[in-house]
Amino acid sequence: MKNILVLCTGNSCRSQMAHGYLNLLGAEKATVYSAGIQTHGVNPKAIAIMKEDGIDISNHTSNLVTEYDTVEFDYIITVCDHANENCPFIPSKKAVRLHQNFFDPSKIEGSQEETHDAFEKARNEIKDYCNKFIVEYL
Repeated sequence: MKNILVLCTGNSCRSQMAHGYLNLLGAEKATVYSAGIQTHGVNPKAIAIMKEDGIDISNHTSNLVTEYDTVEFDYIITVCDHANENCPFIPSKKAVRLHQNFFDPSKIEGSQEETHDAFEKARNEIKDYCNKFIVEYL
């Protein structure tokens, strides 16, 4: 089993969606963790958009990266530029570090339809990335 850490700024949205997809797609091959350099709680709109695709992340928690200091990661995936640039040192000796910046749908202000579309766009991009990650790395 591989250990995967998905890292974002607040561990509320993009990292939670990636965590959900990687859990589903890599269930027999990996243990997935997600964390942030801060914690903002799991975004209810992220929970709702994932549920539309049949994935329940409502039991996820928003965690600080320092909570996983003792885990030896095989892969660390940053999903936003801020986390990539400001992440504290993670002492995994063998970790392959990957970065893919996804826009933050939680920053979109507008109608319910506009925010839904933003979350759906981010979700679909994250899903595509996770599918490619599983094929390439697991």
